[in-house]
Amino acid sequence: MALHNIDILIEKYFSGATSIEEEKQLKNYFSGSDVAPHLEQYRAMFGYFSQAKQEQFTKAVPLQPRKRNYVAWLSVAASVAVLAGTYFFMTQESGHPQSLGTFDDPEIAFAETQKALQMVSENVNEGVKSVEYVHEYNQTTKTIFK
Repeated sequence: MALHNIDILIEKYFSGATSIEEEKQLKNYFSGSDVAPHLEQYRAMFGYFSQAKQEQFTKAVPLQPRKRNYVAWLSVAASVAVLAGTYFFMTQESGHPQSLGTFDDPEIAFAETQKALQMVSENVNEGVKSVEYVHEYNQTTKTIFK
């Protein structure tokens, strides 16, 4: 093989423009005994590629990974936190009885109920207004992206 051709192939190889056939030509050239002195430095590289191709992975791969019981410990910690919070809440609340808003007069109870329902109605109407904006947005996007 012409030395000039090998120099061109080396240039193409390092720029990443060689084909598989050209790379085989380079490997065959550098595995031979008549390598030009100025190309001797590449012999080890191409020899390594040939040697690495023969290597095989022989270490056994474990099929089941180690199990970690983080989920179990997390659920235990959450249960303890819920129990501690419930105990704390029950001991605090049992010492201080709260007024539940009971009324002896039915007319006053009715008036207070009407006030509470009016407040709930105002908040629900506020939420419905914001949902109307979302509905209008959805209609517009359907028109645009149809």
